[in-house]
Amino acid sequence: MIRILIVEDEKPISDLIRMNLFEVGYFCDCAFDGMTAVNMLDENKYDLILLDILLPEVDGYEVMEYVKPLEVPVIFLTAKASVDDRVKGLKLGADDYLVKPFEIIELLARVEAVLRRYNLNQSIIEIGGLIIDTKARTVKKENLEILLTNKEYELLILFVNNKNIALFRNKIYEKIWGGDYMGDSRTVDLHVQRLRKKLGWEQLIIAIYKVGYRLEINQ
Repeated sequence: MIRILIVEDEKPISDLIRMNLFEVGYFCDCAFDGMTAVNMLDENKYDLILLDILLPEVDGYEVMEYVKPLEVPVIFLTAKASVDDRVKGLKLGADDYLVKPFEIIELLARVEAVLRRYNLNQSIIEIGGLIIDTKARTVKKENLEILLTNKEYELLILFVNNKNIALFRNKIYEKIWGGDYMGDSRTVDLHVQRLRKKLGWEQLIIAIYKVGYRLEINQ
């Protein structure tokens, strides 16, 4: 699964980008300032970075200097529309440059083009006896399609992208439902239970006491 880091200080824009990328099968993390982005790059491996220029603390140009040795493709997303700004971004090593405001359909096309250039745009995931087609958003087991709701599918992708990592309930809730977690909510537990049953993954998605869940799989 392709993992994308969105570095954008305006949360509504960041949320819109994340939602649309997730809809077409990409997994996204979000950082709202340059320093957080650098820390996340230290801790995680990403296939693509969508990088705003006008960021708090550390701006996009400085983040780009940090990214260079990592050899991760970068698309600048910015309101800075002058030719000089575009040239500067491209000279720093950005693979593309998209000026705000932009249409989501154009962003998706540019993301796909950059990933294709790096031969990263793989849409089929095989794991735990499942075949997941992230473009078609289908899940099959033994050649039979498993019908999942949108939230169940997103939950599956979250586990797949974080296999063998403990996921806290509040983090699961924030990633899938996009709001603040209510500690007494059974939403996460009920969705995980239904997902495990549909997939036959009762022994793979493990409940961790007072924490959340982990997909345990050697693959």
